[in-house]
Amino acid sequence: MGTNTNTITLNLNLNLNLNLKLKLSPTRPKSQILRKNNSAFEENKQVSVDYDEGKHEVSTRLTGLRKADLQRRYRLRVEADRFQRDWTLSEVVHEILRLRPHDDIEGVLNRWIGRFARKNFPLLIREITQRGSIERSIQVFQWMKNQKNYCPRNDIYNMMIRLHARHNRTDQARGLFFEMQEWRCKPDAETYNALINAHGRAGQSRWAMNIMEDMLRASIPPSRSTYNNLINACGSSGNWREALKVCKKMTDNGVGPDLVTHNIVLSAYKNGAQYSKALSYFELMKGTNIRPDTTTHNIVIHCLVKLGQYAKAIDMFNSMREKRAGCHPDVVTFTSIIHLYSVCGQIENCKAVFNTMLAEGLKPNIVSYNALIGAYASHGMSKEALSVFNEIKQSGFCPDVVSYTSLLNAYGRSQQPKKAWEAFDMMKRNNRKPNLVSYNALIDAFGSNGLLAEAVEVLREMEQDGIQPNIVSICTLLAACGRCGQKVKIDAVLSAAEQRGIQLNTVAFNSAIGSYMNVGEYEKAITLYRSMRKKKVMPDCVTYTVLISSCYKMSKYTEALGFLDEMKKLKIPLSKEVYSSVICAYSKQGQLEEAESMFNSMKMADCYPDVVTYTAMLHAYNAAENWEKACVLFEEMEANNILPDTIACSALMRAFNKGGQPSKVLILAEVMREKEIPFGDSIFFEMVSACSILRDWRTAVDLIKLMEPSFTVLSAGLLNQLLHFLGKSGKTETMMKLFYKIVATGADIDFNTYSILLKNLLSAGNWRKYIEVLQWMEDAGIQPSNGMYHDIIFFAQRGGAEYAVVIQERVDSLKRKVGDQISVSK
Repeated sequence: MGTNTNTITLNLNLNLNLNLKLKLSPTRPKSQILRKNNSAFEENKQVSVDYDEGKHEVSTRLTGLRKADLQRRYRLRVEADRFQRDWTLSEVVHEILRLRPHDDIEGVLNRWIGRFARKNFPLLIREITQRGSIERSIQVFQWMKNQKNYCPRNDIYNMMIRLHARHNRTDQARGLFFEMQEWRCKPDAETYNALINAHGRAGQSRWAMNIMEDMLRASIPPSRSTYNNLINACGSSGNWREALKVCKKMTDNGVGPDLVTHNIVLSAYKNGAQYSKALSYFELMKGTNIRPDTTTHNIVIHCLVKLGQYAKAIDMFNSMREKRAGCHPDVVTFTSIIHLYSVCGQIENCKAVFNTMLAEGLKPNIVSYNALIGAYASHGMSKEALSVFNEIKQSGFCPDVVSYTSLLNAYGRSQQPKKAWEAFDMMKRNNRKPNLVSYNALIDAFGSNGLLAEAVEVLREMEQDGIQPNIVSICTLLAACGRCGQKVKIDAVLSAAEQRGIQLNTVAFNSAIGSYMNVGEYEKAITLYRSMRKKKVMPDCVTYTVLISSCYKMSKYTEALGFLDEMKKLKIPLSKEVYSSVICAYSKQGQLEEAESMFNSMKMADCYPDVVTYTAMLHAYNAAENWEKACVLFEEMEANNILPDTIACSALMRAFNKGGQPSKVLILAEVMREKEIPFGDSIFFEMVSACSILRDWRTAVDLIKLMEPSFTVLSAGLLNQLLHFLGKSGKTETMMKLFYKIVATGADIDFNTYSILLKNLLSAGNWRKYIEVLQWMEDAGIQPSNGMYHDIIFFAQRGGAEYAVVIQERVDSLKRKVGDQISVSK
């Protein structure tokens, strides 16, 4: 009974105290307090526009509970402290983010009056985590746990786990998961979703699956977001088969896939390099009621580019721009199209797409700029790459490692290794740590320009910086050794790869074999090829292309055909280079039927012959003296719009001349002038031969005008042939004029040239010029033969007594002069 009396007395005292407090403070209706609290947590958007700069900014402001919303005891406590600030939540976040790394963050938070309202804590964590500053968020969270009015909540831990997930801090996210349970916060579906997402971002699909099982054991039903996060965890690690199993399990459990699910499955196919399957899935997706969005189309465009279906990718891009696809292209879409045109080699279109992106009001990101620099770099356009690199800085971005590496690559491909080194040095000065790709690009810049010592030095510096070379580094050095012709270095590079435990793949073997072939080390190349087969490294088309083409260049035709047989046994498709080399090898060995068979097989395999292949076949027909088929082959080239080069035109002209169609030689020469195909020594030779067969001296005179600028580089045999043709046509004056022009250019005149002149002058009866030419021979230090003297004396005896005496006197005088010079020289 005493206990009940005490309890009643205590309750009465409490009621009295409460009534006294209510009388001391003004009363506010409960509904009014709730309305005010709700308005304190409403987001207010503010827009600022700078018309001078052409920029606008949209920001979200959050008030939170402030001084007027606090209990009286807290208001009285802070009113006497002049350092306390009645900041809004957004202002507090702004003050925190403005601090330098080592500034006192607790000092700012302890000056904030709103810290006495517990309801402000979740909103503070939300605001600070959305800004992405993980270090500041951790400091705020630690401060918050030390406050007396702090109460652990699931949503606070969920936000912190999601933040760690965004920064790939998986271990810390798991630590928070266990910590929240110590604070008696029971994980909910959102907690598990955040943790699965954290492991998915880190590529730890097995951990994500285990967390899903823990979730089921805790009797928490998985939501659609749970399944989406788990599918993403499997897909991001390349395990697309497991992602499909989870998707099927999701459907079996009655949770239907949404647009996000479909996009994640497509992304899983993309990450697993299953591009054809991704396109098939997209076709199935279009049959559902779910409309694809921009992300869906971006993934599909990426897959189309990887499969080389560029036209379809462009059509999809255009349908997005024309709003036929129901969604608009974003920065990722435009960046993918820039990459597409870069792969196709259409660099002008890359810049056009970039400008279109700007015109449509989209702001390029650093990836877009890097894609454009990479496009220019792949074609060695260093000036344009540097211009885009400077645009990055002007746009407010900081160039990253990819930007510097692309610029470095541009200089390397444009044969400016010194500037490539300057770009590499600038990267390090600006606190951008070079990665493996950066070092490999620098090695290639030096190696491709013959600076092998510098390339090796970069490899050493790379290892000193703690970056181990990979197979790409070795391949680059091997190719550089081949270009520089240093066979000793090739052995050293292969030995270095073996010491570092780098296993050579097909590409590395191809580089080494090609390098040995370039320096003429046929035996070492074959030994390396046999080692490749022994180690069960599968050779590819490039391997046999290098072997067969190199054997052909070394005139090892039997060996080339042997490698062709091996290639056929392995069912490796033949490349154009292989077809051309094999056709040439067959033609060199006189096997015209085999060459024709190979040529026809090439066309049946949809490997359309190019000018090199047609030229090889023309040489085969010429070698077999089958001029008619060579002419038919030329007609086929015209039908297929294959423009012949100088070598092909020379082979064709020879076939025309040998086949009794010299007029076509002159027609082909006109085509060459129209197409601006350069004329070479062999072309002029065949044209002169055609003029000789046709006895067309007028065309020959025009040909002389065309050849005149090239007299110094033309062969003596060609010039002699032209002189002989003019003389044989009875145009001795034209012949002599041509001779004067040849002498004026400083070209070497040999005995055969004088012999042609003398024969044609004697045939024309011009004995005076004949004797004069003999005198020129004497002056040039070329002694006339006895036959030349005999010919002019015989002509004098036949010509009658009128000229015989004069000719005999001049010849005797000339002989005496030559004899005197010979005796003096003795």
